[in-house]
Parts: sequence; structure tokens; C-alpha cells
Amino acid sequence: MKAAIYSRKSKFTGKGDSVENQVQMCKEYAKMHNITDYIIYEDEGFSGGTTNRPMFQQMLQAARKKKFDILICYRLDRISRNIGDFAHLIEELQQYCISFISIREQFDTSTPMGRAMMNIAAVFAQLERETIAERIRDNMLELAKSGHWLGGQVPLGYKSKKITYLDEEFKERSMYQLSPLKEELEIIKLIFNKYIETKSLSQVSKYLFSTHIKGKNGGNLNKKSIHNILTSPVYVRANAEIFNYLKALGVTTAGKPNGKSGILTYNKNQNGKKQNYSQWIAAIGKHEGIIQPTHWLLIQETLKMNKKKAPRIGTSHSALLTGILKCALCGSNMRVTYGNKIKGTNLRTHYYTCSLKTNSGKTKCTNKNVRGDDLEDLVIKNLKTLKKDVLLKELKTLQKNHHFFNTINHEIASMKNQITIKNSAIQNLIKQLSVNKSNIASNYLIQEIERLDQECNELEKNLVYKKNIATVTNIKDEYMDSIITSLKDFNALFDIFKNVNDKRNLIHSLIDKITWNGKTGHVQVFLWGSK
Repeated sequence: MKAAIYSRKSKFTGKGDSVENQVQMCKEYAKMHNITDYIIYEDEGFSGGTTNRPMFQQMLQAARKKKFDILICYRLDRISRNIGDFAHLIEELQQYCISFISIREQFDTSTPMGRAMMNIAAVFAQLERETIAERIRDNMLELAKSGHWLGGQVPLGYKSKKITYLDEEFKERSMYQLSPLKEELEIIKLIFNKYIETKSLSQVSKYLFSTHIKGKNGGNLNKKSIHNILTSPVYVRANAEIFNYLKALGVTTAGKPNGKSGILTYNKNQNGKKQNYSQWIAAIGKHEGIIQPTHWLLIQETLKMNKKKAPRIGTSHSALLTGILKCALCGSNMRVTYGNKIKGTNLRTHYYTCSLKTNSGKTKCTNKNVRGDDLEDLVIKNLKTLKKDVLLKELKTLQKNHHFFNTINHEIASMKNQITIKNSAIQNLIKQLSVNKSNIASNYLIQEIERLDQECNELEKNLVYKKNIATVTNIKDEYMDSIITSLKDFNALFDIFKNVNDKRNLIHSLIDKITWNGKTGHVQVFLWGSK
């Protein structure tokens, strides 16, 4: 009998139940039960709230290949603190006839009672995790009431200043608060005034570009940055009306508005994602606001109205080259703009425009626009008429010499692309199958669907593993294989696909970037792996 020993700890430490101590106790347990052959998997510095851990995923791969018969861990929550993840693991282990043992709780899934007790323990493990999260939020709310800066990216117009004081027991304490930066606050006032004047994020952005006004770290202030500034309560002089506005959004408020101080917001983002308003905490800060409440509220309403008026013509409905088309003159992304409606239809002609040219009001780049459908037709025509046999030979030589990518991110992106492409192809083939009455054609379509489905399943299995491994020795070969496959199937797949997103994904799987030079009318296409 062969065992797998798994250990995990959230922080790197040698104290308490460190991974070394966990492994040692699991070894002793194995020895007591006459198990001498085992594989050790250790994840140190990873939370139990997710199963996205490198060695955990490697252990799952080994389980699927039935490389061990029993999984031993020190404690249940070393595996996961999430009931769903834990239940999924146990169910999967049972499929491969692998038993699970937690030596601390004395659970053994080889018995019905052991399985029942383990599920109960998993419920309490998740309850503990959720209780900790609630406690953290309560503590954050208490800290927020003090109105002090708790860290993070300091907003434009302020710096973080350390304050030292004596507490009730005359012990020296320190905290931080926002301190004004006069020059930056003048930029903030300018942005608010310009938006009230123009009622346009684009116009404000163009003005800032043309006058060379930069952000805190010297970067350009684009539309998103300007929108974040205009909607941030940090700049408004908080009064009761401002608090009522925030409460109406569902924001938890703290402190008493005095018509002078600005507002600090907490818990707006988690893991890089914006939280729902109900998770936000807004508190009266120790810093002074600079924007009048009536002006701030007027701007919020204007932003909302402009958002409703904005045409919903996203790039997903038309443009095929977004994300890969670059300006040959300045290197900026080319973005989509729209012309007038085509007569007799609801469609609009789309163009690709240099983003720097648009943002700067033509002061920093003058590259000519290009009509989208003309450029796309040219690129597709060239991809279809490529001498694929010669190109494939070059790619395979490049693959052999390993002159290619050396990071796993490219491989993961490619695998996702391939899964999307193949799934779309399957859906198109199923539609064809439903209307096809020929037995010969039907048999061919079924075989093709089964082949693509099998390839999708294999890709999805590999994707789970690759996401959690930092470096893999054969990344270059496997990624190159996916490009070669897309190149071979391009003509057939592009004609099968009806959805713009599917066509775009197929193009992106082959092309690294395209450059457009409006002065010369020159288009240059760079395939993945080309120099």
C-alpha cells in the first residue's frame, strides 16, 4: 500500500503545526499502520480558503493516475476550509478508491461513520473561516470610525503622514492620516471643474494630455483614472446629504459629517475585484475635503446619465482585431470607433483609431484611422492564403530549438483559447447535425464532434494542473503544438464560426500583434514566435 502525505500552512514559520511537524506526525501514523512507501506534498504560504495550490493540484494529478491508495493529512482544515472544495475532493478520491485519513480528528473515509463525521467537521471548519472574516470586517469598521488612513494606494492630492500619540495608558502609539499636497490638489480641482464644464470624460482626458498633466506616479490620466477621481468621496466635504447618497447605494457609513472633512472608504476591493457597495465602509476622515457637496453630487448624476446615453456598441459585436492591433507610429493600442449607420441597416461602419491620438486630441500622435472591415478582410485573406506547409516547417524548427516562450502564462492563455475555439466548433457542428438528413454526413459530423470533445476534455484537465505550476520544462513544445494546430485548422474553423468572438479568439491564437501605419498604408502581421 502506498500513501500520499499532504501538509499546508498559511504562513512560513517553523512554530506550531509547521509543514515539517505535520509531515513528521503523518509519517509516524503511517509507520504505525505498516505503511512505508509514501509521497510527500507540501504547500507552505497558501490559504485553506482555496484549492489553487501547486502541490495540492500535483497531488490531485497523482490521484487521478492512481499513484497512491490512501491520503493522510494532519488535520482536516489542512486540505480545505471550504465545504464545497472538501466534498468535491472526497467524492473524487472515492472514484479512484483512495481512502482519506485525518490523524488529528481520527477520520477514516473507509468507514461510513468516518465519512459522516468528516462532513460535520468540514461544516465547522467553514463556519470558523466565515466567523474570522466577519470578525475582520467588524474590526475594520471600528478602525474606520477613527477616520485614519489604513494603508494602500494613496489618492492623488495627498500623502500618508505618520502621527504619534499617547493612549489612555500613556503608551506611545502611531497611526497614519492623509496630508494634503497642494500641487496635486490643484490638479484634482482642475479635473472636477473641467468635467462640470465639458460633462465629458474624453474631453477632460484630452485636455490633460494636451497640457502634459500627469498622475501621482507620472502616468497619463486616462478616462478610467479620471472617473475614479470624480467618484471618490475622499475629495468631497462631507455633509448629511453626501451620507444619505452613500447610504442609498448600500454603503455602511461611520462618523458624523461636518461639512468640512473628506471621506475615507474601506473594503472597496478584494483580490483585485471591486466589491459590492454593501461591503463598503465610508468614514469621516481626518483630512479636509476640497469639493463642495453640491458639485460632487451633480457630477455623480451627470456620470450616471452619460453612462445611460452611451451607445452599447461593444467591440464584441464587430471588431476582430481589438487587443492585437497597434499603432506603428507610437506603439499604442488601436481602439474601435464608429461612423454613421449604413443605409438600410442598423449597422455602423467601424474604424480603428490610435488611442494616444484620441486621448491627446491629435497632439501626440497623428496616425490615420483605418476602416475596420477593410483591414480585417486583408488580414483574414492573408492568413487563409499563407503557405502553411513552409510556415509549419519553420515553426517546428523553432520548436525544436526552443527559441520560444518561457513563461507558463502564454501556455495557459493558449489552452483557454483552444478550449473556447473547440467548444464553439462543437456547437456549430451540432447545429449542422440537427438539420442534416444524410447518414454519411451525419456519421462524419458525429465523429468530428467526438474528436473535438475528447480534445477539450484533455485540455481542461491539463489547464487545471498548469495553472498551479510555476515552471514546466516542456511549456515551449506544448504551446507551440497548440499554435500549429490552430494554423492547420484555420481555414475550416474560420468558415464554420458564425460568432465574432469565436473568430476573434481563433485569430488571437495565431497572431501576437498587428501594426498599422496610416502614413504609408503599411500593415505588418506578427505571428506568435516570430521575431
